[in-house]
Amino acid sequence: MCGIVGAVAQRDVAEILVDGLHRLEYRGYDSAGVAVLNDKQDMQVVRRVGKVKELDDAIAAEPLLGGTGIAHTRWATHGEPSEANAHPHRSGKIAVVHNGIIENYEELREELQARGYVFMSQTDTEVIAHLVEWEFRTAKSLLEAVQKTVVQLRGAYGTVVMNQEDPNRLVVARSGSPLVIGYGVGENFIASDPLALLNVTRRFAYLEEGDVAEITRRSVEIYDREGQKVKREVHEGNFEHDAADKGQYRHYMQKEIFEQPVAIMNTLDGRIVNGKVNINAIGANATEFLQKVEHIQIVACGTSYNAGMVARYWFESIAGISCDVEIASEFRYRKFVTRPNSLLITLSQSGETADTLAALRLAKEKGYMAAMTICNVASSSLVRESDFAFLTRAGVEIGVASTKAFTTQLTCLLLLTVAIGRLQGTVSEEQEHHIIQALQRLPAQVESALIFDQEIEKLSEDFAEKHHTLFLGRGEFYPIAMESALKLKEISYIHAEAYAAGELKHGPLALIDSEMPVIVVAPENDLLEKVKSNIEEVRARGGQLYVFADDDAGFSDTEGFKTIVFPKVDEVTAPIFYTVPLQLLSYHIALIKGTDVDQPRNLAKAVTVE
Repeated sequence: MCGIVGAVAQRDVAEILVDGLHRLEYRGYDSAGVAVLNDKQDMQVVRRVGKVKELDDAIAAEPLLGGTGIAHTRWATHGEPSEANAHPHRSGKIAVVHNGIIENYEELREELQARGYVFMSQTDTEVIAHLVEWEFRTAKSLLEAVQKTVVQLRGAYGTVVMNQEDPNRLVVARSGSPLVIGYGVGENFIASDPLALLNVTRRFAYLEEGDVAEITRRSVEIYDREGQKVKREVHEGNFEHDAADKGQYRHYMQKEIFEQPVAIMNTLDGRIVNGKVNINAIGANATEFLQKVEHIQIVACGTSYNAGMVARYWFESIAGISCDVEIASEFRYRKFVTRPNSLLITLSQSGETADTLAALRLAKEKGYMAAMTICNVASSSLVRESDFAFLTRAGVEIGVASTKAFTTQLTCLLLLTVAIGRLQGTVSEEQEHHIIQALQRLPAQVESALIFDQEIEKLSEDFAEKHHTLFLGRGEFYPIAMESALKLKEISYIHAEAYAAGELKHGPLALIDSEMPVIVVAPENDLLEKVKSNIEEVRARGGQLYVFADDDAGFSDTEGFKTIVFPKVDEVTAPIFYTVPLQLLSYHIALIKGTDVDQPRNLAKAVTVE
């Protein structure tokens, strides 16, 4: 996640670029920068830490003049927020801005250092600048240099490149991270979202996967990944949409799946300070309670219950705190025992779920040390009645099947785990820093997962005539399997079950035949070899397997066995990451089935009755 704006015009563009950044600030607010080039081949670069306003103030004090420029607002993934790590990055006469994550940047960095390049930042983006500079030495044009560069990159990126000696053009490339061209009169623009350009144009063309484009004042030439010149349809944009409109999306659920990178960023905003969890942001008295916690009781329903099940693994393995998770409708009707210094955590999207609310009220009578809620609605009953609230900030969620509420709940729960661990001395400073970095990378990684939308859509065709599906996972991926099965049930009406993969031999194997697809979540981790054994148990019985994994897991397609291979992500955030492609799978299967995706039969958004 980050925001890009670029312009080639005959007028001064600095103001246009920065205005665009303000509109894109939802995509990143760690730092911002702008580079402007004039006809005299003077390139002026200004970068500032913090929000775009800091850049505003700097440019107001010293105006930038020139008709070609690039600008960027950053959400840090590689390297802390600092001026050195802010974009644009330079290599000789080349300047670059970039969204996304370059997965092979470390090996590229080593190669470039061996060629004599000196790195001034900790970012993955700087390798793009040096690679382009290197290729440009032997290329016929900047376009060719960028084309030669992008084939060496692995990962998701939207990037814009500028050459100081040529103020007449920008070259842009897209792999995953979205980019849109804005067509003006005698001027043209580029941005990661058309919203950035609404002050200057309403005519847009979206670059497709693998596209590289050369933009001048009067022309836009687009080449596909094979280097063939192509045309992309130009649309007249109408963007008078608010949160309650589907906009370009077919369903609210689809829109909300694609909003998750931004939603996670909003969850993290202000909750991290200097690479550590800001405990004050969790709640006014949070430190006092969290220091004393000896046990956590999570109470929730539906999707929120599945989030709690993931969190149990984190609380116990990372923070060393015992944790129980229970369905609210069960918890409130049994004679539960309250443990000493136990923190009650309720999870809910709406904050009005009747059973969860009743469980909270009952628990307060039974001597819990404190009651905390993780919730998406600030004005809700759960928030008002809890001792402190940790808001997810997912934004409005309209689709009945919860998507971004789930991933933002998990983000909050991981932050909370780290906070408790630090206060109780079970999480080291190094460990905290590692987890925080993994969380900061997560929005961009989720955006890279969304790139697989078309591949997952194709996969969904296999489910058109199926009536039953089995989801398998081990460890913290077992609750992710539970959540994925719930999604499929909710919106496609296919009977779906989730099992811990080690339980196959204890009953579910009886279900396996060629008509029972089995979906396995199996990224590389300590339990992978066990999962592989479980996969072989299914294969031996003629089951059709669909495995969601990463490169390191070492799976490949064979008969009766399909894999979707995702980029490697940190083990601690992997459960959040793998949720997203599985949401997409349920969505596309529901489309094939022709169900009412946003308002599935018999279900409602907020369950305010028992």
